[in-house]
Amino acid sequence: MEKKLKILAVDDDFINLKLISSMLKRHPNVSSIVEATNGLDALNLLKSETDISLILLDIKMPIMDGIEFLTNLQSMQEYNKVPVIVLTTDETRKNEAFDCGAFDFLVKPIRENDLNLKIAKVVDLF
Repeated sequence: MEKKLKILAVDDDFINLKLISSMLKRHPNVSSIVEATNGLDALNLLKSETDISLILLDIKMPIMDGIEFLTNLQSMQEYNKVPVIVLTTDETRKNEAFDCGAFDFLVKPIRENDLNLKIAKVVDLF
């Protein structure tokens, strides 16, 4: 049986969020997409959407950025196994993201082919 992923996309840029969502909608393994515009919203969403299988996370956001989100996620026993793919224009924060538990990394602007390859790696985890 093919694994269907429920993906949480987190980005404060509305256009980026819609772009990511439209790419995800075309992916055969994606069953649904939940959107958040900052890390705090995303943490709150995780509490109500308990079946998230992958998080796509922007680093630079207001209220709570991606690194803060990752740090919080690591301390939450029930969610710290959810793979997080970090999205950023700033490659200097890559190591910081990995140190905080990120599963993978994508540089913006996101290309659909790259995103699909990363999702394939996550599908293999299940």
